[in-house]
Amino acid sequence: MGYTVHHWTRQEAGRLVPVLRQWWEDNARDFPWRHPDRPPWGVLVSEVMSQQTPMERVLPYWTEWMDRWPEPAALAAAPQADVLQAWGHLGYPRRAVNLRKAAQVMCDDFDGHVPQAMDDLLSLPGIGRYTASAVLSFAYGRRVAVVDTNIRRVIDRVFDGHESLGGATRPADWKRAEELLPLDSADSVVWNQSLMEIGATICTASETAGEAGPLTDVSEWRKAGCPRPQAGKGKRVRTRKPQAWAGTDRQCRGRILQALRDQKDPARARLEPEQVSALWHDAGQLARCVDALEAEGLIRVDAAGVIRFA
Repeated sequence: MGYTVHHWTRQEAGRLVPVLRQWWEDNARDFPWRHPDRPPWGVLVSEVMSQQTPMERVLPYWTEWMDRWPEPAALAAAPQADVLQAWGHLGYPRRAVNLRKAAQVMCDDFDGHVPQAMDDLLSLPGIGRYTASAVLSFAYGRRVAVVDTNIRRVIDRVFDGHESLGGATRPADWKRAEELLPLDSADSVVWNQSLMEIGATICTASETAGEAGPLTDVSEWRKAGCPRPQAGKGKRVRTRKPQAWAGTDRQCRGRILQALRDQKDPARARLEPEQVSALWHDAGQLARCVDALEAEGLIRVDAAGVIRFA
């Protein structure tokens, strides 16, 4: 007979907190935004930068960013061109624009501080439920469920015994995370940060043997034999779709912005029409990407077709 999966309760999961705390102390990667003396602003910046970007890539950008703009007021006063220049190769540059706008709102409405209430955080440009929850948990030590791809995967596998299918986070994912979250605030922070780290470093999407660090022996998915989702005629379902890059609008847009960044002085950076044309082989796609970047407020194009940072 096959293994009957047991769905864990909060009380049962809570017994794992001491184990998770010790594992975190011994194994968590050392990033400056995790240090006890980091300001909430540093946590917010790290969360925005690490959206769809590995933390190892974020580290040098975060360090330079915090040296240059150590508090919201400093970023709020910065020219947008400087902000886009500093964003470098992090990708999705709209995040940089929104972070600057969020800093301006903090200065206007919250005395230059990162808000400490969920509704206030959600009122900031570019801040969604995940980022707001992460800031409340990791910066302010509040008891709040945090759900990203990594935490969801650990919960799905370890505590509910099935593969995590990826895709957008659903209300059911938040509900399940809240059902398991320890009642004590300090324990809830340990829970959130440990599950996220385990999912990022051990219990990854490509890990198929049920390894989950300190949770390996209790993993319901491992006990069940690590079943993989199936879709008709034995074809395996992907847990997440691979991200295309070559030839995409994303690559084209990135090339335009990088050409501006390469000029070093954001305030004077400019691309003449012939320089723009040389950036991409497909003129129609290039024009579409220029229009999109301008519509998003990342660049401006004058009557002669010269492109500058907005």
